[in-house]
Order: sequence, then structure tokens, then C-alpha cells
Amino acid sequence: MKFTDGNWMIRKEFKVLGAVQAHDFEQQGGKLTAYAAPNPILTRSNMLDTMLLTVHFHSPLPGIIGVKLVHHAGVVDRGPAFQLSAGTGDHVVIEENDEAAILASGSLSVRIRKGPEWAVDFYRDGVRLTGSRQKSMAYIEENNGNAYMREELDLGVGEWVYGLGERFTPFVRNGQVVDLWNKDGGTSSEQSYKNIPFYLTNKGYGVFVNHPELVSYEVASEKVKKVQFSVSGQSLEYFVIDGPSLKEVLGKYTDLTGKPALPPAWSFGLWLTTSFTTNYDEATVNSFVDGMAERDLPLHVFHFDCFWMREFHWTDFKWDERVFPDPVGMLKRLKEKGLKICVWINPYIAQRSRLFEEGKQNGYLVKRPNGDVWQWDMWQPGMGLVDFTNPAACEWYAGYLRELVDMGVDSFKTDFGERIPTEVAYFDGSDPQKMHNYYTQLYNKVVFDVLVEKLGHNEAALFARSATAGGQQFPVHWGGDCYADYESMAESLRGGLSLGLSGFGFWSHDIGGFEATAPAHVFKRWLAFGLLSSHSRLHGSKSYRVPWMYDEEAVDVTRQFTKLKCRIMPYLFHTAAQAHENGVPTMRAMVLEFPEDPTSELLDRQYMLGESLLVAPIFNEAGHVTYYLPAGKWTNFLTGETVEGGSWRKEQFDFFGLPLFVRPNSIIALGANDVRPDYDYADGVTYELHNLEDGRTASTLVRNVKGKTEVTVSASRSGKAITVKVDGSGKPFTFAVKGLGDIASVSGAELSDGVVKASGSKQAEFVIQLG
Repeated sequence: MKFTDGNWMIRKEFKVLGAVQAHDFEQQGGKLTAYAAPNPILTRSNMLDTMLLTVHFHSPLPGIIGVKLVHHAGVVDRGPAFQLSAGTGDHVVIEENDEAAILASGSLSVRIRKGPEWAVDFYRDGVRLTGSRQKSMAYIEENNGNAYMREELDLGVGEWVYGLGERFTPFVRNGQVVDLWNKDGGTSSEQSYKNIPFYLTNKGYGVFVNHPELVSYEVASEKVKKVQFSVSGQSLEYFVIDGPSLKEVLGKYTDLTGKPALPPAWSFGLWLTTSFTTNYDEATVNSFVDGMAERDLPLHVFHFDCFWMREFHWTDFKWDERVFPDPVGMLKRLKEKGLKICVWINPYIAQRSRLFEEGKQNGYLVKRPNGDVWQWDMWQPGMGLVDFTNPAACEWYAGYLRELVDMGVDSFKTDFGERIPTEVAYFDGSDPQKMHNYYTQLYNKVVFDVLVEKLGHNEAALFARSATAGGQQFPVHWGGDCYADYESMAESLRGGLSLGLSGFGFWSHDIGGFEATAPAHVFKRWLAFGLLSSHSRLHGSKSYRVPWMYDEEAVDVTRQFTKLKCRIMPYLFHTAAQAHENGVPTMRAMVLEFPEDPTSELLDRQYMLGESLLVAPIFNEAGHVTYYLPAGKWTNFLTGETVEGGSWRKEQFDFFGLPLFVRPNSIIALGANDVRPDYDYADGVTYELHNLEDGRTASTLVRNVKGKTEVTVSASRSGKAITVKVDGSGKPFTFAVKGLGDIASVSGAELSDGVVKASGSKQAEFVIQLG
């Protein structure tokens, strides 16, 4: 939202009262409060007929400093509010001198200048990161009576801004106007299903604006050397989060807002759906499932989309018995084939739903201010909206979910949750403006909690579309409605990388696109990308997504990349556990892994899958691709070729290939199973050591399907000798070296066919001599 007219003037409809001078300071309970005047205070007459901005500085956790600007403190906070973690405050140090008041939290400090010129500066170990200048913090009045609070934080030369949720616009936010308001707008617009008031920059810090309502950003747009953010009302709170690395920023941000749960191992396999408006019954479903098995295509989850329920009855949680006369038996038969089951739901209750009258009578549906149930005809005729601020309504909704889990359902696709009205009244009195974005948090939490309750921790997985800050706690999320073309494939990747830089650990997209039907070449290129993503789903709108509907080569491509994903599951599930523990996403923008490489700062057509695998999807039929390899010797995972990085590369691939490279000094754990994602990863595992440099050590972990460490592996090189230590399960394993030539000899283990083989010992140590 713009308030200025160029660099010098204020737009005529606004009056801006910004902080000009610090008048006074107070300290209490680990909090520092400054009082800032909008004009110089030269005489006592300047203390009359004026406002004061109250600015609170505090720190909930080490390395995080909160700033809250308040104009009028008498406004009732009706909620909702983000649920944030906070420590005891013992880590806070406050000091004052003649020049400034300072609050320090770990390596991060904020310095508020005393004297005639207001300034707030954030420092990491004495080096300035960003800050707010005179009149940047402001209370703003509009001539129609609206009021806003604004802050402007400095951007340095070459400083790039990332994040703000799943955004499909250019990956770097500089130059963009971003209004955080959840909308059902697809992947080809500036709108977003997942608006997150958090950004981070390549200087290694982040900023979280603690407001669930509309937050309007001007990112180097209204003022090209500022990030401006504003909200309606009388107060504004934000947190500056220090890294110093981008990974550490994400770790601290998710300490504050919640870590991603660890999804079940089975959820990383291939999902297949009925698609949306296609015709299907049990025979159709069986033809898909059996067709996958007949073609040796591993399949792990089957999803029933909207029409598992009767038309015009969504949502009523009742199988359409005209199409599925024996749902319990059908689910049992599908699960006997080794499948997990997912069904589509949403928080909307159609007037014809069996739930509508019950919800109306018991006050479980959102109401208009006059007491009527809020209804409209978009999506479903006369539909209402579940009021998740009412605990009884949450329990009512959850009860129907429990019945479905008891029937055999393992997961729910929690669709929608973006088109939330504001002309309503909630059970608990929540502010409708704040509830618009926050509604999805309550909705997904109710569903996720049911799965945890019924199936246990690490067995709960959603397939969710909408989110706000904190929504990362309820994975998995997917990118929404994309077109079946290369442009949408690329914009989907931008959205996923942006979401990963907003605290979300797991992400998926509709392979081949959702809208329309892709040409076979688009589908095959998207398959490689989709099966080298965190989660992988075949789903469409008006047409099926079984591979043989495209061509026979699509079947072969599906087979290759599905089996590849199953084999890399020991590596990928360790990556997933890191996302759960540290808040670092499974699919990582290049800047996250290579922050010291300036080229990585702008890359949005390639990514790291975990810390060691580089993936560059191909976005054209001919197979041409231009990608960047950072410095070092990289190994092509599919061919074994070793190439020198530090440069751009141009290549051409058929549909069975793409740039998939292993980072130097990495150990990749490969499983012995290529048909399932959930198995004993340590049993028969192969460790591949790639391009270990002299004097370096590489290490990795192998987890079990609950995320617990079973095996720790390290390899240290000195000259031509590599010392390997394996500590853990006692199960047989193989150890191979890549990009280092042949193994000449091994002491302490058996060398067979050029690789080291161990029958199983809880502690193994051996030395490899390179040829």
C-alpha cells in the first residue's frame, strides 16, 4: 500500500505522523520501551496537542527481537493471534548510555538513538543489518477515517528479498507489491493460497510481521531502498530474526512459529487420484490400481477427489452409495493391495448436506452479524462455513473425520479455506479481518489432530492447499491449480521454493498440471520434476492422470523415476527429518545451500533436494536445459559422469534424463527397495561417497521410518587413504566411492567387485586406499 507521491510528497488522502525524536525510555521485565514524538520537542508547548508513538522492544527467544509500535493502546484485541513460542527472557540484556538505548539478544541487538533524530538499528556482532530511519515508523490517517501503522526497513546494495509465502511471481521479491490476503487464484497470478508474513534476505536475517490480517508490503517498490509493511489499525508488531545463515534464520523462525511435523514415510511415495470432474466408480479405481501394478509402476496412495460424495452435498462425509455401494469393503480391498487411502474434504457445508441443519441448529456455522447463517452459492448451493472458533463445532467436524479413519481412510486432502468472508460474526468474537487468513490454520489443525489421535505421531499427513504462518506444522501442502504447460511447471517451482523459504518443510504439485490435459512431452518432463520433489501426486481436473493415457514412453518414465525415488528414500527421509528438526525445507532454493555464491541468489529453475542432490527440471519438449553448478566436482547421479562446477552448463536430455547431480564431499544412502517408500532403510543400504576432497570429512545418517537415527556414517580422507566409520544397526551394507577412481585395497573389510561389503556389525571401521 502506497502512502507517498514520489520521494518528497505524501499522497493527498493521507496524513503521516512518523517517529522523529525519542523523548523517553523505560525498562521493565526484560522489555525496553521508547516513546517517540512526531515532531521535534524543543519547548513545553511542543508537548501539547500531539501524539506519541509507544515502541516496545523485547525478545521471545535468543537471536530474535520483537518491535511493537502502538498509537492508541485502548483498542480491544479480539484475535485470533499466531501462537508463538517464548522463553523466560533471561537471555535479554538492556543498557543505556548518553547516545542510545540498546537491547541485546544473543548475537543480535537493537540500538535506539537518543537525541533529536530518531533511528532504530539492528546489529549482528556490531555489524549493521537493517534499521528504521526518521519517520519510517508511522501512524497514518486516511481522509475516510481509516488508520494504518507502517514500518520501513532498510535494504542494502545487492540485498535480495525472498519468501512471503507460496508466490508464483518472480522468485526475488524486490520491486514487488505484495498484499497478504489468501485467495483461490491458481498458480498463474499474483494471488496466493498461502500468504506468510515472513521474508528473509541474502544478508542472513528475516522479518516476521506478527499479524494474521492483511499485511501490505512494498518491497523495494514504493521506496527502492526500503521494505515497507503496513496494517490497518493502531498497532504493528514485527520480529527481526538473525541467522547468521539463511538456514539458521529458518530454524529460529520455526522455533518461534512451530516446526513442521514429520510426515509418514509412506506419504513420500506416488499418489494417484480419480481426478476432479471425471467419472469414476470402484471399477474405474481398480482399473487404475491394477493397471499400475500390471505395468510395474509402484503406487502407494490412492486419492478420491470431490465426487466420492454426492453432488450438491459437499461436505457431508458420506460416500455416494449410488457409485460406491460398499465403501468399507472397497477400502479394505484397496488396502489389501498395499495402498494408503486419501479422501477430499473442505470446510464448506452445502445446504443439501446432512450436516447443514445440524450445524445451523447448534451454532456450528459462521453467522452474519444479524444472527443468520452466512451462505452463498459459489462452489456449493447455499453453502455455509464451519465455525472453527467454536470448540463444539471442532469436535462435531472431527467426529465425522474419525468415522472415516475407522473406515480405512489414512489422509485427508484439506482443500479450499481461502475464500473466507469478512462480513460475519464468529462464535468467539474473533475479528473477521484477521480470521480471513487465519481460518485455514484452525481448519487444518482440527483435521491433522484427528489423524494424530487416531493413527499416531509421524502417521498424520494432510494434502493441504491454504495456509498462514504456523501452517507448516500440518504438512503436506501442494501448489494448487496449475495449467498443463511448461510455464505453469516453472511457476509452480517458484512457488514451492518461495514456500520453503517461508518455513514450510514439505511441498507438492500436480504432476502434468491440473487444468486441461498436457501433451505427452509436458507430462513426461513434469514426471521427473514431480518425482524428485518432496511429495509426488498424479492429479487432474477433467481428465485422468494414469501414465498410459499419454503414451507408452510415459509409462516407462513413470517407472524409472518412481523407482528412483524409492531407492533414495534413506537419503530423502533423513532430509525430511532435518526439516522437522531444524525447519530447513526438503526442496531448497540454491541460495539456501550456497549463500556465498552470488550466482545462487537468483536461481529459480533448479533446486537442491536436501543438501546433496541438485535437480534442474527441463521446461521444453526438445530437452534443452541451462543450469548452474557451484564450484567443485559434481557427479551426475544417473550416468556417473564427473564434471567440474563453478560455471553454467547447457545440455540436452531425453525424457529419461535431467541434470541430477551429487554435491562434492557427500555421502548418499541408497536403499535396497525400489518399489516402496517405507521400508527398513538400514538393511542392505548402499553408501555412495562422492568426490571427497583431501582433508575433508563427509557424513550422513540413516533413519528408521519413525525418524530415529539407526546408523551414523563418516568418511575422512588423507591423501589416498579414506577412513570410514559406520556406527549403528549392525545390518549389512555396501560402500562405494564415486569420482575418485578405483579402490586399490581395503583394510578392515571385504572388497568385492570394486565396492566394500560388510555383513553387519554395530561398529565398523575400515580404510580404503585409492588407486
